Amino acid sequence: MSLLNAFRISSTGLQAQSVRLNAVASNMANADTVSSTAEDAYKARKVVFEAAKASGPAGANGQGLAADVRIKELTEDKSAPRQMYEPSNPLANADGFVFASNVNAAEEMVDLIAASRSYQTNADVMNTMKTLMLKTLQIGQ
Repeated sequence: MSLLNAFRISSTGLQAQSVRLNAVASNMANADTVSSTAEDAYKARKVVFEAAKASGPAGANGQGLAADVRIKELTEDKSAPRQMYEPSNPLANADGFVFASNVNAAEEMVDLIAASRSYQTNADVMNTMKTLMLKTLQIGQ
């Protein structure tokens, strides 16, 4: 695998984790939102990744094509929203209930940490490759 392929793979990983971090931030920002109907309540969003074969030359033996990280889809959590009895809330329905988002803050924090570490790892890989390329240029000096 050439270093340029490694840069491309790491950059697609950075882009994918950036989308994941944005989805987590959106979920956390809407964790306490309420609505008057279950259908209008905020639904947590999850990012689904997939490995996509990279275009370009294969390895020396024709095998081992690198795989880029791609976003397959952005899904909504299908779990039911939380129903809370708050008759004084202006958004309460006729029965006095409001519907809160189905965001699980603890789960989102775990996802945030995992995405953050993955993003940092991809950035470290790119920095290491840059350092290796610079060291290679200095061999002849």
